[in-house]
Amino acid sequence: MSIQILRWNELADVKDELAGRDWFFGTSGNLSIKVTDDPLTFFVSASGKDKRKRTQEDFLLVNDAGEAVERTHLKPSAETLLHVEVYGKTNAGCSLHVHTVDNNVISELYADQKEIVFTGQEIIKALGVWEEDASVSIPIMRNHADIPKLAREFAKHVYGDSGAVLIQNHGITVWGKNAFEAKKQLEAWEFLFSYHLKLLSVKNSNIVSLQVQ
Repeated sequence: MSIQILRWNELADVKDELAGRDWFFGTSGNLSIKVTDDPLTFFVSASGKDKRKRTQEDFLLVNDAGEAVERTHLKPSAETLLHVEVYGKTNAGCSLHVHTVDNNVISELYADQKEIVFTGQEIIKALGVWEEDASVSIPIMRNHADIPKLAREFAKHVYGDSGAVLIQNHGITVWGKNAFEAKKQLEAWEFLFSYHLKLLSVKNSNIVSLQVQ
């Protein structure tokens, strides 16, 4: 089996799993996986496709400029340049971007701080941090409609072979050395976002309850 087929199926399996969690609202989100290093090529989501379905037109192969390697009617995701930055600056092998309600709300709540910090959560170990009462943070950057500008600003936060960035009201982008590691990053951050919002909701409910009493 060729490396292209292996990588295609690997990325398609990740897409199926994330779709099962309903993380691709309205065709949003994009995924990519590296195929070759020299020259750089990677599969990336085709634009405008329903990611809840698995088809032979889900991805297309692009180069280090985000352009299709082979003749095709498919268009790469509008945010392919973000994936180009990941592969150009790190040794990552997979990058995932999803828009969820939780990550959008978090990005809005903490936009002014330009980051959110989590401390003492067991799930932090999934991010490779094992110290007791460890803290992790994720940067929150402004959303730019101009994709080249968005990619340039995004690139300022890309270092290391795994990582994550929140774009305000535009979702999270994560990357890792392979599809498994990237998915693990995504799952851990989404857990932290969901936990934080639920905790805030409980605390606010308790405050209201005390005030009523």
